[in-house]
Amino acid sequence: MNRQQRRKQIRSAGRVKEFVTPLESIVINLFRGSLADHRAGRLQQAEAAYRRILTINPAHADALHFLGIVARQAGRNDLAIDYVRQAIELHDARPDAYSELGRALRDLRLVRPDLYDAHNTLGNALLALGRPAEAEASYRQALRLRPNNPEAHNNLGAAEQALGRPAEAEASCREALRLRPDYPDAHNNLGNALQALGRLTEAEASYRKALRLRPDYPEAHHNLGNSLYALGRTAEAEASYRRALRLRPDYPEAHNNLGISLQTIGRLAEAEASFREALRVWRDYVEAHNNLGNVLRTMGRLAEAEASFREALRLRPDQPDVHNNLGNALYALGRAAEAEGSYREALHLQPSHPDAHANLGGALQALCRPAEAEASYQEALRLRPNSPEFHTDFSFALLLAGRLKEGWEEYEWRLKTKQVSAGARDYTVPQWGGEAIGDRIILLHAEQGLGDTLQFCRYVPLMPPCGGIILEVQAPLVGLLSRLPGITQIVASGDRLPPLDLHCSLLSLPYVFGTTLDTIPATTPYLSADPDVAAKWQDRLTGLDGLRVGLVWAGGQKLSVDRRRSIALNSLSPLGEISGVSFISLQKDEPAAQAANPPPGMRLHDFTADLHDFEDTAALVANLDLVISVDTSVAHLAGALGKPVWLLNRFDTDWRWLLNRNDSPWYSTLRQFRQPSSGDWNSVIGAMREALCYLAAGDRDQLRIGQLSQ
Repeated sequence: MNRQQRRKQIRSAGRVKEFVTPLESIVINLFRGSLADHRAGRLQQAEAAYRRILTINPAHADALHFLGIVARQAGRNDLAIDYVRQAIELHDARPDAYSELGRALRDLRLVRPDLYDAHNTLGNALLALGRPAEAEASYRQALRLRPNNPEAHNNLGAAEQALGRPAEAEASCREALRLRPDYPDAHNNLGNALQALGRLTEAEASYRKALRLRPDYPEAHHNLGNSLYALGRTAEAEASYRRALRLRPDYPEAHNNLGISLQTIGRLAEAEASFREALRVWRDYVEAHNNLGNVLRTMGRLAEAEASFREALRLRPDQPDVHNNLGNALYALGRAAEAEGSYREALHLQPSHPDAHANLGGALQALCRPAEAEASYQEALRLRPNSPEFHTDFSFALLLAGRLKEGWEEYEWRLKTKQVSAGARDYTVPQWGGEAIGDRIILLHAEQGLGDTLQFCRYVPLMPPCGGIILEVQAPLVGLLSRLPGITQIVASGDRLPPLDLHCSLLSLPYVFGTTLDTIPATTPYLSADPDVAAKWQDRLTGLDGLRVGLVWAGGQKLSVDRRRSIALNSLSPLGEISGVSFISLQKDEPAAQAANPPPGMRLHDFTADLHDFEDTAALVANLDLVISVDTSVAHLAGALGKPVWLLNRFDTDWRWLLNRNDSPWYSTLRQFRQPSSGDWNSVIGAMREALCYLAAGDRDQLRIGQLSQ
């Protein structure tokens, strides 16, 4: 019976059954009795009972294990080694079995210090127990006895690799291959050493040599997958992991690494299944718990992600990466104070962890502690000075603190981040940096969200004289922005472009113009609704009584920040109690369905089926007295149109709304109602209700910005 057959047999025997057969009952009673004899020192009786158990069930690993202990206690070390090896084959990597094997080997080595097999096998046991330094010593003793033994050289290489000495491991594996060129294990271990040295192409070649010699070698298929993944050949890596799993379905590392490759290419549900399969095989697999947490966080299942990270830390509390990942989940859940604690624990364990420093900066920024956030970002940048992500995050701390000139400079690093560069159009012309344009044609283009485009299109009319300005914006904004002064042509994002000489992102214009708090081009309105469309909306709204107030209660749900910035329509029920107000829904996408069941008393009119783009929305907003919105594009639209807008703002505010103020230097008609603490929308809505009551009663001072307390 080979090792795999034994594993299958013992796993089958270990399944929970509803009924115990008479034969199984005999084995259970025999084993209990043998243990009692063994503990009482009656070794002969215990040995006889263990042997009887094995005649009934040859795959009874515990009987083999304890039979080995009896043999060692009786001084029969050769026999002890044989029994315990069999137990290990049935209970793969069982620590107590390896320990018993090590004790038997040590006893044998004391009797026969010149016995090569004892030293080599003891090294294997010590390496399996995670004691590579002692294993190395045993292998070197074996090599003193047999200097030309390829197995010992190969095993020594494995120990050196485990000790973090891949160059020495390479030399040992090459010596094993000099002695036995067709040795698949040595080719596999050489590949591991080369991979650790960063020589991935050579590592791939070594794994392939191992597989030519032994095509059914699951470990080599798995390791080849690791090499291919590191080379960026993810599809080939996936195929290698799957070959390893066909040969060894209970291979937890292969399930785990298959999950990583699947997550990389965005097949998140399959990745989750792979991580869970790894944990089914090995429930205490810390890395798989951590990786499962990461994929769950990416899928937005944050509570489950938190549970996975906490389970990983229960098993191994000294893992800085897992503490950092737990912090990320807590931060996404809106629990920035707890996230801070996790990041600090990661840094306690690894003070030079750049990601934890950067993430701590994000948590501190969310807690409105920008000076501390800045210090954390600076430390992250000291450790990883060329990280576009760190520079971009640092820019947000500077911008939030009102240090715009420094912030814009740092914000230019965003263009090198994966998030921005992955979706960027390949412009073949130079980027404009503020120099004279002359008769050249420049493209100004949208880059990120609709709100960003609405905020920064204000710079278009300020452009210096040139041969022409082409404006490229998101399709829903084309009609509205076509009336911006100065543009020669407007196109929708992704459409074919005319000939160009220069380009510049709208989000880079504040940097190019050197914008500070004092020089923000804040004149509003800088956008206008189509007069004909606005007139049609005026007619449709004629019958509405009192103040006309537009409502937006949710933003784009794909953004990670959405759970902190959006609310449900029912949360605005206190506003529905105010007489003299007609509410008009401006809400789009999935949350718009809530308008069908407004809070009791709220007179909510829903015309959104007729809002096809921002041209329509602008025309409707032009006929309103006030817009109430969470931090989304409609707030920017209302501000750009010069309409009064009240912003329902979260505690961990976006950089553009700054700190410690209820106005905005970007929009003269915008008033902020900000959470006093994270998640406290009740206070915000209560303050807004009071202000709206006064406004509905005719107190127009409620629309004056910058002189009001909240």
